[in-house]
Amino acid sequence: MNPTNTILLADKDEELLEVLQLFLDRMGYYVVRVNSAKDLISNLQTNPAPVILTSFHLPDMAGIELIKTARDLSPQTEIIIMVDEDDFDSGVISLKFNVSDFITKPIKSDILEVLLERAFRRRKDRLQIQEYKENLDAAERNKVQFQQLFDEVPCYISIQDRNFRLTGSNKLFRQNFGDHIGSHCYEVYKHRTEPCRVCPVADTFEDGANHQTEEVVTTQKGEQHNVLTWTSPLRNGDGEILQVMEMSTDTTQLRHLQSRLTSLGLMIGSMSHNIRGILTGLDGGLYRLEKGLEKDKKDQVDDALDVVKGLAGRIKCMVLDMLYYTKDRALNIEDIGLLTFSRQVADIIRPKANRHNVKLICDFDTSAGTVEMDVESVNSCLINILDNSIDACLEDKSRKEEYSVNFSLHGEKDHIVFKISDNGVGIDQETREKIFTLFFSSKGNRGTGFGLFISNQICEQHGGSIIVDSTPGQGSAFQITLPRIIPDDKRNARCRDVDEI
Repeated sequence: MNPTNTILLADKDEELLEVLQLFLDRMGYYVVRVNSAKDLISNLQTNPAPVILTSFHLPDMAGIELIKTARDLSPQTEIIIMVDEDDFDSGVISLKFNVSDFITKPIKSDILEVLLERAFRRRKDRLQIQEYKENLDAAERNKVQFQQLFDEVPCYISIQDRNFRLTGSNKLFRQNFGDHIGSHCYEVYKHRTEPCRVCPVADTFEDGANHQTEEVVTTQKGEQHNVLTWTSPLRNGDGEILQVMEMSTDTTQLRHLQSRLTSLGLMIGSMSHNIRGILTGLDGGLYRLEKGLEKDKKDQVDDALDVVKGLAGRIKCMVLDMLYYTKDRALNIEDIGLLTFSRQVADIIRPKANRHNVKLICDFDTSAGTVEMDVESVNSCLINILDNSIDACLEDKSRKEEYSVNFSLHGEKDHIVFKISDNGVGIDQETREKIFTLFFSSKGNRGTGFGLFISNQICEQHGGSIIVDSTPGQGSAFQITLPRIIPDDKRNARCRDVDEI
């Protein structure tokens, strides 16, 4: 391999070659001498020199052909052309073919010295530019590969700044939640107007550690997904946390595949506190009933009896929910008169409404006719929603002049519609999106997370649906739509057993 200061010297004049070699040796260059184009080409093919100093005319090749051949063989080699004093035009022509420079004979040492220094510097700059370009190309390839890896990871990935704004996301995230760079994370997949109360991204910014949470998110299509989320800090060279990466794995299928026995255990655990409170209330109601009977006070007896009935009804609903979720059976389809059915449902819930000074307003279409349904299932569905509507009125802290729950029935040709609305506390968007999710409750320890989940399941098993609309502070409205005739694909489906109690 030629040293980095090698000069390939080519000329047909041996005396000139001898003189030039002596001069170049004194300057510290390593010189390889040839006197033909053939030898010059051979040297370039086997061991190209950094710089060529050659005459424009060699015996076996001359002019532009010589330059082109040398350039094709060694593109990084710098070429200085020597021309006769009366052949200045050849030197100018050679410049058009990207030679480093030309010099006229007789050769002046000071000029040659400058041209050689410039040629070696030009070669060095060229190599540095090429290396820089190769590094850029490699970096670009790495960037493309990293982006491909980033995009193909089978989980949701987002990058967030300290204001919880999205600065980057992978393909799966964009497909499910949209391309919302610059938007707040809690707006994009939680549909909140303010940061989450428990935020792993905020925790990672705070302590620099990885954090993990499990939550429910909503896609841009309205689909809900259970996700297991990890956060990790992204630091600069000084160790300062600039951004946080949030990675979420979809665990929805795992949730759906949980065994029913495990689900039942979770349900019983969450219901135990509520049952204990109801039993305490029953003790009090029975005591008042007993004392009323002893003293023959009808008002006290009636009031105590209403309390006992209400609490017994709550226990029944909870047990029905349990049976519904844990045992399959075929739909017990009957042709039911809607007006009578609706009035019976209203009669069940009215004592609770009266007890809490919530006005129950009924508006039933007298011409609604009949419908196919599983009576006990639909009854449980409506009672669950009516019971929640009364609770929503009780939870409202704005102290409205009057609280009311509206229960209506309207019949259409192919379907019937129940509407249950209240002017209670209302539901925010995040809660609306999760309200039919298993084990989700907006009531904290007072709720099981089963009632509305089961109500939704009942409607779907009848080929119907539930739509909820709500404004925080103003109230909520549930619309339950059921087909008059149950579709064939639902008719033989399995539902939970709610009539064994």
